[in-house]
Amino acid sequence: METDVSEAGFSIGFIGFGLIGGSIAKALKKAFPGCLLYALDHHAKLPDEPSKNQALNQALSDGVLDGIETSLTKRLAGCRVIFLCAPVLTNIAYLEKLKPLLSENTILTDVGSVKGNIYKAVQKLGMEAFFIGGHPMTGSEKTGYGNANSLLMENAYYILTPTESSSPKDLSFLKSLVEAMGSIPILLDCQNHDNIVSAISHVPHIIASSLVNMVRVCDDEENHMFSLAAGGFKDITRIASSSPVMWQNICLTNRDSITAFLDRYMDELEAMRNLISQEKEDELLQAFQDAKDYRDSIPKQRVNAPGRIYELYLDIIDEAGAIASIATLLASNGISIKNIGILHNREFEEGVLHMEFYEEAAVEKAAGILERHHYTIYQR
Repeated sequence: METDVSEAGFSIGFIGFGLIGGSIAKALKKAFPGCLLYALDHHAKLPDEPSKNQALNQALSDGVLDGIETSLTKRLAGCRVIFLCAPVLTNIAYLEKLKPLLSENTILTDVGSVKGNIYKAVQKLGMEAFFIGGHPMTGSEKTGYGNANSLLMENAYYILTPTESSSPKDLSFLKSLVEAMGSIPILLDCQNHDNIVSAISHVPHIIASSLVNMVRVCDDEENHMFSLAAGGFKDITRIASSSPVMWQNICLTNRDSITAFLDRYMDELEAMRNLISQEKEDELLQAFQDAKDYRDSIPKQRVNAPGRIYELYLDIIDEAGAIASIATLLASNGISIKNIGILHNREFEEGVLHMEFYEEAAVEKAAGILERHHYTIYQR
């Protein structure tokens, strides 16, 4: 019998409980206070050994977890949904252990940014009916449960990649959980998913890491590059601070797609190198213009999401209470803010505040009010 998300009694299990697992757990606990959340401490040596995992114990103390399991018990395997939140290769290793413990009412999902390898493993083990792949397109350069936050899930794309054997009721249930977390579910084929994320996520990370290593190797004895690194360099290389183990796993499990797009990127670099060395002024200008036009268009429309994004940006001084002052000013004028946050991007002098609104009229009204109060507005 299908468990309805409106009921309080369903339980959810986690194998792996770092930044993403912890953020999902916090978002689910916020949306469904009555649901029961359990996590596996895979470092425990004995079935009844108390957990020594500080992150899990902290989550238990926070009220995010309702229990810590030290083995794959029936309580964990009997959950309505089990989230595999460990590195990709570790998630795959758990499939065979979980197979004999799953009930027909269990949904097994993961949060990995690569789907091809785990799908092959799922098919080999005959577990297609249980498995619906997942990839929340959110995160941070920071890692671990200590940095987990339910806000990471809000307004984030959450890719779901069902198998041919996934039941409509299971897909509907998982989609409902994603929406309850505040995320935007998108359905994709697993191979299409891997190609997309390779181009927009995996290759950019490799580029960022390679750029950092280039500067590290080329710096002078006084470390001037290191000392002066800021602005564009820090923005474009921020993701290089992410977990090395995670990215090692990603490269090993999405090898074919990554190498194909790296080849395409190197062709683009070679083309740009030739334009520069040959001083092709018009072609250089057009290449930068094409990139700018495409990049500037990205935030204006979400794929498969209803309606436009109504947003504006403004400069603010980095001081206590700056954001609160703006929020209070708009609220006092009857304007509701859908989303607000500081961008880690210093293209503007003082820093940029990004705000989203529910309708176009609210954007126009907010821009007028803020300009009258001498804020510098950027509408894109």
